[in-house]
Amino acid sequence: MYGLSGKQQEVVDRAAGIADDVVAPLAITTDADARFPREGLEALGKAGFYGLTVPKEHGGMGEGLRTMCAVLDQIAQRCPSTAMIYKMHLAAISTYVAAGERIADILRAVADGKHLSTLAWSEVGSRSQFWAPVSRAQANGAGVVLSADKSFVTSAGEADGYVVSTQWAQAESPMQSMLYLVTKEDDGLSVGSPWNGIGMRGNASSPMKLEGVHVDDSRALSEEAKGMDAMLGIVLPWFMLGNAAISVGICETAVRATQAHLVSTTFENSGSKLSDLPNLRARLAEMRIETDRARAHLVAVISSVENPGPTTQLLVLESKSAAAEAAVKVTEIGMRACGGAAFGRKVGLERQFRDARASIVMSPTTDHIHDFIGRALCGMELF
Repeated sequence: MYGLSGKQQEVVDRAAGIADDVVAPLAITTDADARFPREGLEALGKAGFYGLTVPKEHGGMGEGLRTMCAVLDQIAQRCPSTAMIYKMHLAAISTYVAAGERIADILRAVADGKHLSTLAWSEVGSRSQFWAPVSRAQANGAGVVLSADKSFVTSAGEADGYVVSTQWAQAESPMQSMLYLVTKEDDGLSVGSPWNGIGMRGNASSPMKLEGVHVDDSRALSEEAKGMDAMLGIVLPWFMLGNAAISVGICETAVRATQAHLVSTTFENSGSKLSDLPNLRARLAEMRIETDRARAHLVAVISSVENPGPTTQLLVLESKSAAAEAAVKVTEIGMRACGGAAFGRKVGLERQFRDARASIVMSPTTDHIHDFIGRALCGMELF
C-alpha cells in the first residue's frame, strides 16, 4: 500500500528482518519490565538505520517520509516501544539535516549508528502545549545557558542528543522560541523518576531537568526566535506521520493476533471453532477494514507532503489523530472478539491494547489536534 520502489522495499525488508531477529524476541520483556530496548536499537544503528533519512553525502541512506513510515510500521508490528524511540530519533534528526554542514560531524555519527537522538519539548509548566515553552535561554557570551523542567522526554538518559526547545533569550512571548542541540556529555542534565506508563513501557519517557546547561551558538537548530517555525515546518511531518505509522503497525498486529486466535481455538464440546461464529468474523472484518483505511489515509498524507497543495497542512494534522483513534478502535474490537483469553494476556493483544492509547495523549493530543483542525476549517489562527 505504501507504493514503494524496489530499492525502498529492500530497505524496509532489511528493517523487518532486524525487527524479527532482535526486536521481536525482546518485546514482551521490554513491556513487562519497562526496559529500554537497547539491543534492538543498537542492531538498527549498526545496520545504518539511525541514518535512514540522513543525506548520502553525510553517510546516510537518504530516504524520505514514505520509506520511514513503512519501516516504522514494520517495527511497530513487533514492538511499539522500539518504534516510538526510533521515530523520536528520526523526528529529531530532521533538525540536524536542516542544519546541514554546520553539524556534519554529528550527522556522520548518526549515519554510523553512534548517535541516538530525541526531542525534549514538553515542559512541566506548559504540559502538552509543547509549542509554548516556559523556560527561557539566557545569553552568555558566544552561546546561551539553558534551564528547564522537561516533563516527558523519550529515551531520557539513553539518547546521545536532545533537541531542546526554549524561549529565545529576547522573547516577548513563548511563541518566540529556539531549538538547541544538547548532548549527553553536557553538564547540568539529570533524569527524573523512571517511566512507568500503562503502555509504551520501554521508551524511557521520563522527566529531565536542565540546570545551567551551556551551549554555544553552533548548537542552535533554528533561526533566532524561529523555533516554532522549525517545529511546524521541519519536524512536524516526520513526527506526525511517524506516529501514524506506529499506530497502523499496532492495528496490523491486532488483526493478525485476532485472526490467529479465531481460526485456532476450538469448542471441544461441538468441534466448532471461534471462526465459525458470524459475529466474531464480522468483528475481524471490521478490524481489517479500519486498519486498511488508516494505512490508506497515511499514504494519502505522504503523497500530499511529497506534492504539497492547499490541504497538505490539514492532512498532516489529521494523520496522527486518525491513525491513533483507529488503533484504539481496532485493539478494542480485538479484545472483545478474543474475550477472556485476550484479557488474560494469552493472545498477544493486551500489550497492543495498552500501547495504542499512548498516541491519543502524546502531545499534540487528539483533543488538541481536533481543535487545530476545527480552527483551520473555521478560518481561525491555530495559535
